[in-house]
Amino acid sequence: MLIVDAHLDLAWNALQWNRDLTRPVHSIRTMEGGMAGKGRTLGTVALPDLGRGRVALCFATVLARSTGTNVAHIDYPSPTQSNAIARGQLAYYRALEHTGQARVITDRGQLDSHIAAWETWDADPQNHQPVVGFVISMEGADPILDPAELSDWYGLGLRMIGPAHYGPGRYAGGTGTENPLTPQGHALLAAMESQRIILDVTHLSDPAFWQALDRFGGPILASHTNCRALVPHQRQFSDKQLRAIIARNGVIGAALDTWMLQPGWIVGAPNNPAVPLERVVEHIDHICQLAGNSRHAAIGSDLDGGFGREQSPADLDTIGDLPRLSELLARRGYHQADIAQLCMATGYNCCATPGRLDAKQREQAR
Repeated sequence: MLIVDAHLDLAWNALQWNRDLTRPVHSIRTMEGGMAGKGRTLGTVALPDLGRGRVALCFATVLARSTGTNVAHIDYPSPTQSNAIARGQLAYYRALEHTGQARVITDRGQLDSHIAAWETWDADPQNHQPVVGFVISMEGADPILDPAELSDWYGLGLRMIGPAHYGPGRYAGGTGTENPLTPQGHALLAAMESQRIILDVTHLSDPAFWQALDRFGGPILASHTNCRALVPHQRQFSDKQLRAIIARNGVIGAALDTWMLQPGWIVGAPNNPAVPLERVVEHIDHICQLAGNSRHAAIGSDLDGGFGREQSPADLDTIGDLPRLSELLARRGYHQADIAQLCMATGYNCCATPGRLDAKQREQAR
């Protein structure tokens, strides 16, 4: 069964963490032997392991904030610096494509051909396994100098944008804030809708989330978030927010970061309990129950998103173990067609999203 992963920070790991993702995970861990820092020697993601895990497609990010907080490897003092870093990360994906190690997907025809190639291989694994496909996403829109620049980014292959990340952003309030959209944020959403760029609502503050849904009429999704009803924290989405995404025919990608899976799990604490992959299934199931079907739950692992095995499910060694989610869903009673639907949901659902909700639909969602 093939998988689409809605959120992986591949270029950030390759360039800012200096990891050669063309090598297997275990080789990268060996190369990092003796290195200090969170996640070092504990990485979980590399191209060979994506292939082993049957991840045919992922939404691969560019990530470079300019909030002025100067957090190492992610924050830069000025928008011009974050712009250059993000363009460099996008160039990394194109370099992998140039060397035949990946494929950048920019339209529906390419997506159909890419998935068809993987399905042909899936039916007969004796054939040569295709390369992983990338849909380019931006996590935090700070690198976009001005909304008028968006057409340039689109031409470079950018197809999805999350306007904010953690903290206050140039375009919207993010996780940990109650800040709304900024005036530039409203202009950015208009430009995104005009370009048919997907809106990723994942890191938006609650006020910015509702503003964005009212303002934006294009396709939406939450690439990597979990359920606030199961883990009470602003980083997750409430049932009202999840229903609003479902009403817009969006999908919600379940993240594998353990503090987002288990209430009371504290990042960096020495005595955290082991969190199994079963907790991921609980969040997926919660979304399916809200929706009444399997069409709006997905996988957005966020593995190696600033952490490694120490903050991932205990029964996952590398991203190559993602197919175990299919086994766990089957044990819970999900039919194979439903499992296949949610494993691939992000690849197609976001291509067929209706416009804004009318007043009645908004009230029903809330």
